[in-house]
Amino acid sequence: MIEPGTRGAETAQKAQPVTEALAPVALRPPRRRGIECALIVLAVLLSVYGYCAVGLADHGSVPPGTVRYGAGLGLLALLAHGAVRLRAPYADPLLLPIAVLLNGMGLVLIYRLDLATPGDRAAPTQLYWSTVGVALFITVVLLLPHHRVLQRYTYVWGVAALLLLILPIFFPAVNGARIWLRIAGFSIQPGEFAKVLLAVFFAGYLATNRHALVSTAGRAGRLRLPAGRVLGPVVAVWLLSVGVLVLERDLGTSLLFFGLFVVLLYVATGRTGWVAVGLVLAVLGALAVGRLEPHVHSRVADWLHPFASIEAGQGAGQLAQSLFAFAAGGALGTGLGLGHSVLIGFAVKSDFILATAGEELGLAGLSALFLVYALLVERGYRAGLALRDPFGRLLAIGLASIVALQVFVIAGGVTGLIPLTGMAMPFLAQGGSSVVTNWIIVALLIRISDSARRQPDGTAMP
Repeated sequence: MIEPGTRGAETAQKAQPVTEALAPVALRPPRRRGIECALIVLAVLLSVYGYCAVGLADHGSVPPGTVRYGAGLGLLALLAHGAVRLRAPYADPLLLPIAVLLNGMGLVLIYRLDLATPGDRAAPTQLYWSTVGVALFITVVLLLPHHRVLQRYTYVWGVAALLLLILPIFFPAVNGARIWLRIAGFSIQPGEFAKVLLAVFFAGYLATNRHALVSTAGRAGRLRLPAGRVLGPVVAVWLLSVGVLVLERDLGTSLLFFGLFVVLLYVATGRTGWVAVGLVLAVLGALAVGRLEPHVHSRVADWLHPFASIEAGQGAGQLAQSLFAFAAGGALGTGLGLGHSVLIGFAVKSDFILATAGEELGLAGLSALFLVYALLVERGYRAGLALRDPFGRLLAIGLASIVALQVFVIAGGVTGLIPLTGMAMPFLAQGGSSVVTNWIIVALLIRISDSARRQPDGTAMP
């Protein structure tokens, strides 16, 4: 005899494993570190190929330092990959290979220009700064446990950014701008580091006060304004930073900070009116500074009449030579090492390095380069939009916007679309502060993307 209820209990016990087997299991996203490693190898090989092509075009043989260059770049890339594999295994697999490719191509272009200027070797110094940048990349990836740690020190980052911007005022101007610190032959550009700190400050403050920013305390026409006590501090920091940069005559970075502020304010509030206000203020500010500041006025005049010096019998200026270089490149380019962009002059390795890429890689190569930058920005936006916390979203979008704004301002300047401003093309141009800062930006984006891809199953969120 089977007692009543016994059969039901046995049936329940037998069904229990089946139920457990059918229960939904939280799946971890794929890590894709193998894909990242393969893309890094491809990026290094493309850079080595470019290095060899320059040597073959210049003196008909492979450069003697090819093995050292390839081994050095490959070692740096693999060390960075190891740090990502160890501490950010779910990070976006495209960010690091893109950085390696851009940095490698920058070294190739600078080496190519060094061959045309034997008395001014910049490639070894750029490789040194690239090493420092990768070292800081590894440090950030290994030691920063989570991007939200940065939000705890929001105001510290804002004060530090202002101090970095103020320091160059007390040093002599270089090429009409006070943006450098030069001590005992060592130079650094504090504004490059300040842009990252300001991005962290804007993201932290706007994330904390996003609800108050959306609420309406007044109106200016059809634009709804938040309370002054909420918007006041971030506007004050922005005005101080831009004002200091105007005093230093660094209008390129001023434009970058203004664009960053408007983008993050729009993302935080979702109101398109802020974009319209930002564009109007940018136009008014540009007109005022262009009329009152002689250094800026001369650049606007060169932009409006790039061939005026040729018509006056004084030869082609920098912008005219840049336009000639792009025209000479045509669709497919002259080939690495076969261009004449060195005629641009002293800024050919920094402000105008994109002209060398346009001449020797052509429209096809330049378009591919812009697509690589666009992919870097898109992956940053994707990581930010995938996050749930507002600070991480704003920080990722801010960092990606820094890259996007720099590429637009520089490309627009050297092609004659907008007046030229003194800024460095991310990863490509000569400049230690710039390449180090860009590696830090990529490190932060990798940390953010790792957090974003861990979210669906809720695992390992520090």
